[in-house]
Amino acid sequence: MIGGFVLSGIFRGAVQNSLDDRLVFDLDGLIAAAEVDAPEHVTLQDRFADPRFERVFSGWYWQIEPDGAQLPESQPQTSRSLWDQTLAPETLANGANNSVWGYAKGPDGQRLRVVERLIALPRTAEGREDTQTFRFIVASDLSETDADVGRFNQTLFWAFAAFSLGLLAAIAIQVRVGLRPLRRVSEALVRIREGRARKLEGQFPSEIAPLASELNSLIAHSAEVVGRARSHVANLAHFLKTPLTVLANEAASTPGPLAETVSRQVVSMRRQVDHYLARARAAGALDVLGSRTELAPVLNDLARVLKRMHAEKDLTIEVDVVPGLAFRGEREDLEEMAGNLIDNACKWAPHRIAVEAKPLDGGRFSLSVEDDGPGLTAEERSRAMQRGERFDESVPGTGLGLAIVRDIAKLYGGDITLGESTMGGLAARLELPRSQ
Repeated sequence: MIGGFVLSGIFRGAVQNSLDDRLVFDLDGLIAAAEVDAPEHVTLQDRFADPRFERVFSGWYWQIEPDGAQLPESQPQTSRSLWDQTLAPETLANGANNSVWGYAKGPDGQRLRVVERLIALPRTAEGREDTQTFRFIVASDLSETDADVGRFNQTLFWAFAAFSLGLLAAIAIQVRVGLRPLRRVSEALVRIREGRARKLEGQFPSEIAPLASELNSLIAHSAEVVGRARSHVANLAHFLKTPLTVLANEAASTPGPLAETVSRQVVSMRRQVDHYLARARAAGALDVLGSRTELAPVLNDLARVLKRMHAEKDLTIEVDVVPGLAFRGEREDLEEMAGNLIDNACKWAPHRIAVEAKPLDGGRFSLSVEDDGPGLTAEERSRAMQRGERFDESVPGTGLGLAIVRDIAKLYGGDITLGESTMGGLAARLELPRSQ
């Protein structure tokens, strides 16, 4: 747009200068052809014959008038094109060669460009030589100039419009082609994030290849660090649980107040160890890219194993999973969360358990576990979620299953809620990120 305005201004200036040069040329010709033939009157020789000044209202006009006229009958001499009109220049400004430039209103109301000059012409009066000053004026209609500028601006507009569209198309092509390797990197990262790949695959340009190599190195290093952390967590669990088992056995074999105290503290320590080791393992798993776990195999395996563990109840565990549904995380974390929920249901359900997994909007899915057991009141559900409280010591377990599920779900940006089941028992609903 700025370039268009600049070019339009340059063209207008060039056309204006060309018109001014033509006016000066005509003014010089008019002065050269003028001779004084009477007081305050001149006559033009044949050498100033221009048909533009002969056609009425042609847009080209001249006018000659004595400067400081003293005779009452003195009238300006005008070209035939002015007919019975005269010129009255206004907004004058001095120019080169003693010329004065300005504008005037034409016979048809058109706007005229005007140049005038005072010239002293020689004359013979009463047998002696003298001079008399006349004002020579030449004017031209600006409508033709404005029309030329308008045509140029129109051509300029369409030319710049076509140029702009071509430039935008070239930029779009350049961006689309030039940034295609970066889009491939972005798509590869999405595949890694969703668990469909473990590293950036494919050939990349020399400008992108170092980036892809560094990203692959970073992913491999992250997996290595998390693997070492998991090994340390497993070793720590082993080293802690062995002394706790020894203390529990010694306390059980030695009755008394001290033994009871030791047994209670050992149970509490086991609960805390299980709780925080599960959290630490899940937190480490979050740093690994490319984690993706199919739900159907995990839930079916858990249902089969837990049904055997509670074989004395002859439970029916129904698993309903949308085909292809996957968890964006580690298999061990999904097994930890789903296993705790199904195991709790198995402990309290007398006959039937329903496990359902379905996708939700926003890249998430829900995993619900319902049973036909006694269920919990609203107050008990709140206490169970807040403190991991046990409501029946006769049922085996640490009472931290729901708390562990809640903590791992929060690490993945998910959540767990408890409600009433349509089967009469407890309904646990878990929301987790879904892998595409």
